[in-house]
Amino acid sequence: MRTRADIKCWLTDMDGVLVHDNKALPGAPELIAQWKRNETPFLVLTNNPTYTPRDLSVRLRDSGLDVPEESIWTSALATAKFLAQQMPGGTCYVVGEAGLITALHEHGMIMTDRDPEFVVLGETRTYSFESITTAIRLINKGARFIITNPDATGPAADGIIPATGAVASLITTATNRQPYVIGKPNPMMFRSALNRIGAHSEETGMIGDRMDTDIVAGIEAGLHTVLVMSGIATRETMLEFPFRPTEVVDGVFELLEEPGARG
Repeated sequence: MRTRADIKCWLTDMDGVLVHDNKALPGAPELIAQWKRNETPFLVLTNNPTYTPRDLSVRLRDSGLDVPEESIWTSALATAKFLAQQMPGGTCYVVGEAGLITALHEHGMIMTDRDPEFVVLGETRTYSFESITTAIRLINKGARFIITNPDATGPAADGIIPATGAVASLITTATNRQPYVIGKPNPMMFRSALNRIGAHSEETGMIGDRMDTDIVAGIEAGLHTVLVMSGIATRETMLEFPFRPTEVVDGVFELLEEPGARG
């Protein structure tokens, strides 16, 4: 049976694991530094497709975390990679922001509202009735419906806001078409991340704060899973699920090596 000592690569969620309210959580800066010092391959994963990895790297730096952009993997990147594999140079009608649009362009996809092969729905603070109506009409005409992530709500300074999953439900009701979801809990998000860092599932761990996305997807992808209590999950809510993570810790500070552990 695998133990933490067998893990050579790490994937980690961002919000609730490394940061909260734009501040680094206890042990997060030290854990990133430990991985760099030990040359441990790692990726920070997020279902939020709004920002580019460069944007997120700067935002994390402002929170006290030094994470290079090449060590960040978003649902936008996973979506773009999937679509480029499905149909290289394919056409998309996109509802989203810079993180998604940039990723699709960089993977050779073409943006259009004229009979696209895909309608791609991501996160944005400016969902418009016009763009949603266009998406519905294009899907009804035969475009394939893709969404970056299933999250129904997202955080804002004054409370929650509707997110991709909620808007996708509206479109599904109008079209009777279910979308294909790329981000967590789809294990594809993790498999594409593993490919990016050249890792194997048997030697990779996943750190997350949600049983319904991070942990279940990690289990299905064959990873060593670590649930932290610094985000959404509690030890009580964990018991509501029919599966268990490999480890449960209070925070990432428990994953730090003892001084001198590597000689």
